[in-house]
Amino acid sequence: MTSTAMESAPATAERPNETAVRGRMATERIRIEQHSAVGLLWFAGWLFTLGFLHLSFWKGALALVVWPYYVGTFAATLLR
Repeated sequence: MTSTAMESAPATAERPNETAVRGRMATERIRIEQHSAVGLLWFAGWLFTLGFLHLSFWKGALALVVWPYYVGTFAATLLR
């Protein structure tokens, strides 16, 4: 008698009601936000830097990595 009660109780207690989970997933809304303006501003600033300094291709490729660092350190000094 106790063995059948122990076997049936954990099976229902461990698993959530599958229809409740499906219903909750059906009512969730997914919001997609695009923040491309900051990326475009960064790209425009990088192109301006390349043109203003008359950099070659390889120096421009290096500027792609180095330029955000210098902008970040400059902005950090402004915020102090």
